Parts: sequence; structure tokens; C-alpha cells
Amino acid sequence: MSSSYTANIHPSTASIPAEVWNSLVPSTNGVPDNPFLDHAFFLALEQSGCATGRTGWQAQHILLSDESGKPVGLLPLFLKNHSMGEYVFDHGWANALERAGGHYYPKIQGSVPFTPATTPKLLVPSGSLEVQAALLQTAQQLAGRHDASSVHLTFIPDAEWELAGSLGWLQRTDTQFHWHNQGFASFDEFLETLASRKRKMIRRERREALAAGLEVRWLSGSDLRETHWDAFYEFYEDTGSRKWGRPYLNREFFSLLGQYMADRVVLMLAYDGHMPIAGAINFRAKDRLFGRNWGATREVPFLHFEVCYYQAIDYAIAHKLAVVEAGAQGEHKLARGYEPVTMHSAHWIAHPGLRSAVADFLEHERPSVEREQQMLEEFTPFRKGERQDR
Repeated sequence: MSSSYTANIHPSTASIPAEVWNSLVPSTNGVPDNPFLDHAFFLALEQSGCATGRTGWQAQHILLSDESGKPVGLLPLFLKNHSMGEYVFDHGWANALERAGGHYYPKIQGSVPFTPATTPKLLVPSGSLEVQAALLQTAQQLAGRHDASSVHLTFIPDAEWELAGSLGWLQRTDTQFHWHNQGFASFDEFLETLASRKRKMIRRERREALAAGLEVRWLSGSDLRETHWDAFYEFYEDTGSRKWGRPYLNREFFSLLGQYMADRVVLMLAYDGHMPIAGAINFRAKDRLFGRNWGATREVPFLHFEVCYYQAIDYAIAHKLAVVEAGAQGEHKLARGYEPVTMHSAHWIAHPGLRSAVADFLEHERPSVEREQQMLEEFTPFRKGERQDR
């Protein structure tokens, strides 16, 4: 690292003042553009006990300062002894190194815990490539200090991916499905861009999801109450238990969200009369809506699609948001107007043998991801000529 910078490693989010952290995050009028980069989000994960050393997420945040002591860069990192809650799967890499007699854990992870959404990780307000490179170099040195096998930056923007690649990091791609707002005035106007058969399918799904008189309500800011969080957590816990065995987030985390950043949360609850029976949590950014967790206590045909995907589109249109990111995986989103988008991650691996093997694997995986996306494009529901290049 250049001698003109000093790196301090912070073992907790709380040890970095919120005003310092958020001054390094892309913001508008002092409000972070992306809710997942807000100091409050990381703090809620930490204070609730969801992302701490006890759960395998030990903070090792790099705060870089210049010669005058002014903070100039931040890289949120975690020392991890597992690969859960990341959504970029490296279990095969870990198994290969363990079989060869090495150790994959601990590793250093640069991500927002439990959040498969693209966010900058090299937080440098000046945009200085030198400072960003210094953050990457410090992360590598940190791995050596902890005898960690590797450093991983997941769900990063294209520019950070390219920079890391130019510095010798391995580059990986994957696919998500996002909805893009073309300035629609209504959901029906969006439907007009789809083929007739797909329009009819979506209208039928929306009609049947709410046929029993169910109503979906959007809750945000001061409208959010602890009773709403109680209901949503019941839904979330049921889904989490079935998918992972144990949900990553606990009840306290959602209360802290309501306390710290309720204005960035959009909770969508499906009601049967006065009784909520399903819900999805979304986070609002400057120009987009992030769909995250969902759950239900009653099986209703198509209610998942209605609450998670169609209501999110309705909200984005009503609030003139450009994009809806509906989370990881899920090719079923394609038929509902969500399009394939490339995700990026960068990986630095210390072990020469594993590095060589992973590099070879990625040389084959990246073209495979590209071919798959090209194939998926053929199955988008848009009428010929309606879809715009992104």
C-alpha cells in the first residue's frame, strides 16, 4: 500500500462513526443512495447479532485515511469461517482445497451480509483509482495477517470488477432478473409491451391471487408498527426454516430496521380482512426497489408472484423508480417481465494451486453464463421490437 495512506481495521461497524461511514458512501443530500450501504443497515445486522463473530461474520472493515488523517476510502469486510448467506457459491472451491490438504477457512468476504444486491464495495468519494487499488491491496494484506485463503468481493459494479481484474483478481459472473421501467404510467401500459399470451397469463395470475378478497398494503416510514414486524417475521421464519433450516435474520433485526431506517423499507403485506397472511420486504434506493424476503402462512395460488413481483412493479411505476431487483436466482421471473442481468464478483486466492484451478474453471464458466443469458433472452415475454437493449 502507498505510504501516503493509513489503513485502520475496524472489528465492528459501531467503531466507525455513522457520519464518517456515510460520508464515504454514494449519497444525495446526505442520504445514502443505496440503503444496503447505510451505516444503519450494517449496524442493525451487528446489534441484532445476525452478523457478528458468533455467527461467522467478524467485521474487518478497512478505513483508509490520507496523510492529513482525513478518511478517503472504506471497504466493508468480514472474516468468515463458512460460506453461508452469500449467494455466490464457492463450496466447491472450499472442498477442493480441503481435499488437497489445505484450509479454505477463514476467508475474507466483502459483501453486505445476506443481501444479493449489487452495491459498490470500494467506497471512495473522490473516485480515485489509486485509493481503490490501495483498499484492494490492504484486503490482500489482511488475508495474510489472518492466514485466510482468499478475499471475495461479491455483487460489485462493473467498474470495480474491471479494476480488480486488472490487478490480478479472478473475475466471475452470474445472472439475476431485474425489471426495467420504461417510463410506464401504469401496470397496464407495461403489459402492453408483452406478447398477448403473456399479458393474459399475468392478468389471470393477479386476478386469482386476490380472488378471495385479499388486499395488499404498502407500509413504510411511520406506518410501520411492531405488529407488522411480528406478522412479517412469522412469514419470514417459516420460509427461512424450510429453505435453510435456520433463518439468517432474527426478530430484533427487523425492529432495528424500523427504528433506524423505516423510510427506506417498503413492507408489502397481504391481508385477509384484518389478518395478514403473507408479506415481502423491499428496500427503496435512489432509483430502484430491492425485493428481499418473503413468506406466507397460507398457500394461495399466485400470491407469491403478486406480492413479490407485480406489487413491486406497481410500486416502481407509482414512484417513478427505474429498476426492480427481485433478488437472487429464479428463472420464473423471466415470464413476468424481469430480464436477465449480469452480476459480477472478484476473487483473490492465495494458494497457487487453487488459484490456477479456479482461474481455469472461471474461464469456462463466464462464457457459459453469457450463452445462458443469450438463450434466456429468447424467452422474454416482450413483443417483438418492444424490448430495449440494456
